[in-house]
Amino acid sequence: MEERVLGRTERPISVIGLGTWQLGADWGEVSETAALEVLSAAVESGVTFFDTADVYGDGRSERLIGRFRVENPDSPIMVATKMGRRVDQVPENYTLQNFQAWTDRSRRNLGMDQLDLVQLHCPPTAVYSSDELYDALDTLVADGVIANYGVSVETCDEALTAMSRRGTATVQIIFNAFRHKPLEAVLPSAIQNGVGIIARVPLASGLLSGAYTTSTQFAEIGTSIGPGRPSMWGRPSRVWIMRPAYGWPRSLLTWWPSCRSKLRRPRQLLPGWCSKRASPR
Repeated sequence: MEERVLGRTERPISVIGLGTWQLGADWGEVSETAALEVLSAAVESGVTFFDTADVYGDGRSERLIGRFRVENPDSPIMVATKMGRRVDQVPENYTLQNFQAWTDRSRRNLGMDQLDLVQLHCPPTAVYSSDELYDALDTLVADGVIANYGVSVETCDEALTAMSRRGTATVQIIFNAFRHKPLEAVLPSAIQNGVGIIARVPLASGLLSGAYTTSTQFAEIGTSIGPGRPSMWGRPSRVWIMRPAYGWPRSLLTWWPSCRSKLRRPRQLLPGWCSKRASPR
């Protein structure tokens, strides 16, 4: 497995990382045994980077990663988690007091005295320009609660704003065969500023994996994302699952296999989950 340094964290990690929202069982039943098998298979394949969040399964994903770490103490795993989606999405809730409470909870879930990387979880746009916010994040680093902080963003402008701050180690942004916009300004700025890029949904939530056809059927599951907390995205808590009567748009399923067959190697589609901090060679 190829490794690259993840931005200002200065830590080398595998270019392919494992996203672990599914381990929270928000998208359907995932037993603890199956979840641990997924983590183990990833590590056996050379993965050294796990991405999670405090709201994935209301902390279940973090706790399972924490259990895996205890059972595999020699695995060189870097864990990136996220915070900010446990409250109403208004800038006033992004305070040092809340940050301390959220990171303490994640440290307990993960069994870590110091979190490797904490990302703001797609906060309101105004948050990215707040001096007080970055002062609070710097306080967490100074106190040894977290080693690094980054952001998970919705737009390129949010990414560029965050990267202008000296403490921002990483930016997570949607980047895949359908979403090329980060190539225009975000990735060049990341190279210039030494910020690591974590490509979110690089396979478009499985659509680009080749696992689905026009005959694929999906089981219907419950619509609640998580008990006792607000919607993750500031909208009603629903997970929209395609019903068996529909399936993927035929035009898209026809286009993608023909496109994929023209790629000489996977890296033309997916340059790796994490961009190189380094030189533009």
